[in-house]
Amino acid sequence: MAEKNKGAAEDVRVSEWDPADYLDEPEDMIAYLEAAFEDGDARVIAAALGDVAKRKGMTQVAVEAGLGRESLYKALSTNGNPSFATILRVLNALGLGLYPAPKAVSQLSPRSS
Repeated sequence: MAEKNKGAAEDVRVSEWDPADYLDEPEDMIAYLEAAFEDGDARVIAAALGDVAKRKGMTQVAVEAGLGRESLYKALSTNGNPSFATILRVLNALGLGLYPAPKAVSQLSPRSS
């Protein structure tokens, strides 16, 4: 019986899943980036920006950001470490901005003396 299961597993074909393939609408891209920012991990944010840039056209985003395409791919990978300036340039090239928003109103209350 174990041999039968082994054969079935060999018939399974797996393809790599690419989030960029599913970012068809601007709303999808925004929701995807919002989720990445909520996660708070810089690598997740950079990779999500890379996925959106890939969907929009990495070459076009690189040109509009004033960066090389290959360096942009590298910076926006899960192993990349883009500078804050690079993140801002990519956001701008994507037509997005970065604005502060409080996690909770109480965190922004002035200190009492």
